Amino acid sequence: MPTRPKPLPATVVLLVRHGLTPTTGKEMPASGAGPNLSEEGWKQAGQAAEHISAWRATLPALAALYSSPLSRTRETASVLSKALGLAVNEEPRLMDTDAGEWAGVALKELAKKPEWATVVGYPSGFRFPGGESIQEMYARVVGTVRSLAARHPGQTVVVVSHADPIKTVLADAMGVHLDLFQRVNVSPASVSAISYSEPAPSVMLVNWTVPESGPDKEPSPGPGTRRSN
Repeated sequence: MPTRPKPLPATVVLLVRHGLTPTTGKEMPASGAGPNLSEEGWKQAGQAAEHISAWRATLPALAALYSSPLSRTRETASVLSKALGLAVNEEPRLMDTDAGEWAGVALKELAKKPEWATVVGYPSGFRFPGGESIQEMYARVVGTVRSLAARHPGQTVVVVSHADPIKTVLADAMGVHLDLFQRVNVSPASVSAISYSEPAPSVMLVNWTVPESGPDKEPSPGPGTRRSN
């Protein structure tokens, strides 16, 4: 009887969305390198870096840092790089969806278009005019994150990307249909975590952000910890 191959050790992927920019939540990102982080965005990136650093003891060894090449993700990754002691590896396949003719248009104007109902209710069937389909973005980003996880078995990988790409990766890991991916919230500079192992990935953390301050606010647990009931 042939020997069954030994399963690869689990790899933890930390998914970090870029920090705030002056246009976040206001318009579809413009083509090209796009906007830079705002002052608040730089602060958020620093907070994400601090907390990933604090979680290191609960995680497999940090092995690599990958980033979309757009300005807002590169800047967020630069903060993480300094805090974690990892070089930034640019990965174009982690870029946001190519919005084509909609790039740089105010979201309130796009919401008036008849196609917006498809964006919201049937995203797997939508293609940005002159740009990429959401299905194509999903296949591109999910395939990339899976390949990065396979490249670093038994280690931790940090991936800096954009809201919708991160949502699709989380949806894939949870076995959720692409048409439901917008039900996942991914805030600026948030951290989510997936453990890639056989036979299926496991979502460990979704949308971690700095908790509100105050004496009654308990810090959110890291991806390698579990809060008791």
